[in-house]
Amino acid sequence: MFKKLDKMLERFEKLNELVSDSAVIAKMDEWKAYSKELADMQDTVEKYKEYKKISTETEDLKQMIPLEKDKEMKELMEEEILSNKDKLEKISEELRILLLPKDPNDEKNVIMEIRAGAGGEEAALFAYELYRMYVKFAEKNRWRTEEIDNNSTELGGVKEVVFSITGKSAYSKLKFESGVHRVQRVPDTESSGRIPETESQGRVHTSTATVAVLPEATDVEINIDEKDLRVDTLRSSGAGGQHINKTESCIRLTHLPTGIVVLCQDERSQTKNREKAMKVLKSRLYDYYQSQADKEYSDNRRSQVGTGDRSERIRTYNFPQGRVRY
Repeated sequence: MFKKLDKMLERFEKLNELVSDSAVIAKMDEWKAYSKELADMQDTVEKYKEYKKISTETEDLKQMIPLEKDKEMKELMEEEILSNKDKLEKISEELRILLLPKDPNDEKNVIMEIRAGAGGEEAALFAYELYRMYVKFAEKNRWRTEEIDNNSTELGGVKEVVFSITGKSAYSKLKFESGVHRVQRVPDTESSGRIPETESQGRVHTSTATVAVLPEATDVEINIDEKDLRVDTLRSSGAGGQHINKTESCIRLTHLPTGIVVLCQDERSQTKNREKAMKVLKSRLYDYYQSQADKEYSDNRRSQVGTGDRSERIRTYNFPQGRVRY
């Protein structure tokens, strides 16, 4: 492990020189590649430098102890050596984790899709609450969110909501959220936090929503041939006044080779809706082709979210008992 870390440290110092070289700066693509490699190493190298510093201090203390005449000072030095030993063990474990192979998608932005599953209107309400949860989590991490498509219900739930999350390491922190989320709550208890609009009889509701987390694809990774794309313009549905109902601003993209369909009606303009729809389509295609290439990562996109049945779950939110079960 330490031989690998020494080589990484040497490479890190070389990269620092390269990104400051005017000849490299003039070649923007090359400079960006070096800068990314440097940033990827940053945490590991800093942790290794900390390890080396504590290790050097420990060796110095060991050499000083035989020469020290003061008994109390010797005891302090021995205590410091024991403390450093614990620190080195902890840092060594952290370094092992940092050296594990990283998912190449970890630094990417995210396209998240949430859909109501089993449970009718209560499932739609739960899907909306999940959406709000992830938006709040994004705000806490200082990420930017943008709604792409929203199919709302009359009672304030959502049948489906698609949105993007832009920020550092967004995919690495959200990728394990994919799957079926289940909620159990008693409408008339304080632990539920509120009385669902769908129930006033005090019965326990068990509902589900599916979550799909897709890494946002770039133009370089996914190139869509126009002849493989069918573009339909439709009238938007839902609240929004005369403009929404009377103009064909809604865009539906169909990728003919895969059959993947994306619909976007969030914006008033066809151009903006098309841009958003293309962003989602590229991410779905990226996930689709990656699934074909790597079965261990994901057999196909449907394996992320299952059928939405209550038995297929990655997490259960139990309101009456105030707990979350995995």
